[in-house]
Amino acid sequence: MKTTTTLHIPMSSPDLTNLEREAVAQVLRTPHLSMGDQIEAFEAAFCRYLGVKHAIGVNSGTAALHLCVLAAGVEAGDWVLTTPFSFVASTNVILYAGAIPVFVDVDPQTGNLDLQQAMQAVHDLTTGGKAAQRWLPRRGQGQHRGQLKAILAVDVFGQPADWDALRELADQYHLKLIEDSCEALGAEYKGRKAGVLGDYGTFGFYPNKQITTGEGGMIVTDDDAAAAFMRALRNQGRAPGDTWLQHTYLGYNYRLDELSAALGLAQMQRLEELLRRREQVAAWYNQRLKVLDGVEIPYIAPTTTRMSWFVYVIRLAAGIDRGQVAARLAEFGVPVRPYFLPIHLQPYMQERFGYRRGDYPVTEDLGERGLALPFSGVMSEEQVDYVCHALQMVLKSL
Repeated sequence: MKTTTTLHIPMSSPDLTNLEREAVAQVLRTPHLSMGDQIEAFEAAFCRYLGVKHAIGVNSGTAALHLCVLAAGVEAGDWVLTTPFSFVASTNVILYAGAIPVFVDVDPQTGNLDLQQAMQAVHDLTTGGKAAQRWLPRRGQGQHRGQLKAILAVDVFGQPADWDALRELADQYHLKLIEDSCEALGAEYKGRKAGVLGDYGTFGFYPNKQITTGEGGMIVTDDDAAAAFMRALRNQGRAPGDTWLQHTYLGYNYRLDELSAALGLAQMQRLEELLRRREQVAAWYNQRLKVLDGVEIPYIAPTTTRMSWFVYVIRLAAGIDRGQVAARLAEFGVPVRPYFLPIHLQPYMQERFGYRRGDYPVTEDLGERGLALPFSGVMSEEQVDYVCHALQMVLKSL
């Protein structure tokens, strides 16, 4: 962990080769830039990889989640149980449907939904009355009693939630189960691939993800009716048999273009290579940081048979000033980010629902101590060494 020169360390970088560049260039030699053979091939590659019947390419992971919420039958005033420790999209898509996100706190080790709290919340929400009120936001619920329709859980940082328990809970109360696996392509839960463990699963392909299409997402499901519905919604509500100017449903322009699909298809050909490279970078970090005082390295649950490394997030010990650490690391040329900032404390959520600090203490603690280090599959061991040495020096100086 020695360094004598300043290195340029990007926060994240996509892993692209001439295979991807040529795939995109090939599309530009055709007249087909939307809804062509590339999106069909990309979807088929996902079906093969995950062993699912349907894969539906869309223009973002957010769009994928939004369509899943609609396919779950969520309507205005309904409730969806979810997590406050996530990227805001997993909550926003519930709001897009006019529904109410109902938060439960998270497990302090994984950051995934706390199962005991989730089970109690589902029981209380379906019972109604005062039991339900303890889980609902202080305000912003509307004038009529809601109905719990779905659970939307997140595979945080590439680690699957405890899906067997969530599946049992959803089945017991006749709820739809949505898996936000946008950070977890390639992860495995008890030997099963992430994304196929709920009724509908989603993936995102932003440039910092395991594979990228620039912008893009994918829905996967074995539900024939839901798949047909979501395919129609992504294409301005056009159902099978509709002409270009006929629209059976109120839909959206959520299509994934051919250039992006070609890029994604090329990346899928390299998926195992991309996952192994990220695993190697994470292993370098783990080896160097596990002995560093004041730092907790990521925890891997026993149910996670393969971690898919989306980001590398450490937790600083209580009492360490994260802002000061970040500022000092910046002097070394090392960018870092808090990860995540609690959703319930975002200004628009506080204004609308009346959330306060202290409502979800575990989420808040993780949000205050979490620090994402530079991470991508193209990082070198020298760069990891540099980041770890800089962090060691900063913590020692503090």
